[in-house]
Amino acid sequence: MNVLVVGGGGREHALCWKLAQSEKINKLYCAPGNAGTAQISQRLDILPENHIAILEACKIHRIELVIVGPEGPLVEGLTDVLERSGIKTFGPKKQAAMIEGSKILMKELLRKYNIPTAPFQHFCEPREAIHFIKTQGVPIVVKADGLAGGKGVIVAKTEEEAIEAVEKIMTQLSFGNAGKKIIIEKFLNGQEVSFFALVDGANTVSMATAQDHKTALDGDKGQNTGGMGAYSPALLVDKAMDDRVMEEIINPVAKAMVAEKRPYRGVLFAGLMLDNEGPKVIEFNCRFGDPECQAIIPRLKSDLFEVICATVEGNLGEVSLEWDKRAALSVIMAARGYPGSYKKNTKINGVDIAEQADGVLVFHSGTEIDKFGELRAAGGRVLGVVGLGSTIKQAQKLAYEGVELIDWDDGFYRRDIGWRAI
Repeated sequence: MNVLVVGGGGREHALCWKLAQSEKINKLYCAPGNAGTAQISQRLDILPENHIAILEACKIHRIELVIVGPEGPLVEGLTDVLERSGIKTFGPKKQAAMIEGSKILMKELLRKYNIPTAPFQHFCEPREAIHFIKTQGVPIVVKADGLAGGKGVIVAKTEEEAIEAVEKIMTQLSFGNAGKKIIIEKFLNGQEVSFFALVDGANTVSMATAQDHKTALDGDKGQNTGGMGAYSPALLVDKAMDDRVMEEIINPVAKAMVAEKRPYRGVLFAGLMLDNEGPKVIEFNCRFGDPECQAIIPRLKSDLFEVICATVEGNLGEVSLEWDKRAALSVIMAARGYPGSYKKNTKINGVDIAEQADGVLVFHSGTEIDKFGELRAAGGRVLGVVGLGSTIKQAQKLAYEGVELIDWDDGFYRRDIGWRAI
């Protein structure tokens, strides 16, 4: 079977890396891909939002299965377009993908079906939101309703910060139309965990867990980013907690989506807060996380292609996943200045050396090869260096040894990925 992965980040490189190991795939494509995916798949110069061009490419290259990486195309209905033409697609249809596309829709679903989450209110007017903040007190969390590239959440410790967050999101539209509506919710104390499950509508299978580091600087300081690193497994989630999350959150949500005529099919990524009362939903995402995917997928021993086919075809009841017992830790190397302004087209050396180190993998995000064959940075988050070790501490050691082998003067990275577990 010919297979296409849609997207061009580290998540998509990790997926391509694993899919390329399957003997059941005839030819693997990636659109638009990056310098890393180009080593293991054929690049198609098509942007993920160009649904018609993706459909045409599927017809030209006889692609029978499409795996959609990023959330944007899913929320915009790419799965609907492809499936109408008979092309199997891993990723929810538009109505189901709105579980990430609208935080208001997601929170109302949780409230309706009594699934644990923080108390909240949603607002369309800044004045009403500010009045609510003054009556509720702080700390408090302000969230843009729509997609904001993982940056639309502001935790406000003071009333001034909360009001400023409302102005930034709703008045200044710092996150574009995603901020025309907002949610304000109670701040939850605890630790965040990324929980992944496969859903085929009726059936669910839990995957590995991870914890990520969202802020740009060491000590969890600085601006929120799309993610500066992650590790798997999350030590807070033992077998008992895994079962509890499936029973109290994942299975009820899957059933709720069917009841709401939004049946979900694909990977469901639950951002959870674990506190003394148990797991609570912070958010849902309709795809693998980035950089969590880069830490989880290297630990999957099962054939990813077979797992994805079972999900798409509604056969998850027959699936049992096998995992590498080793831990994985991913360190993101980003362009200096990210998540603000940064230089592009800067030269990177040493990636090939890092890739040869024992226990080290390198996944590309924003990279390209110039006309002279040199590797260049082409985005904010550029590389993900992964260590695989017997413990998270050992995985961390290997990942940072890999990072040190890469020569990139215009890049930076956090030096404390995994600190919670270690």
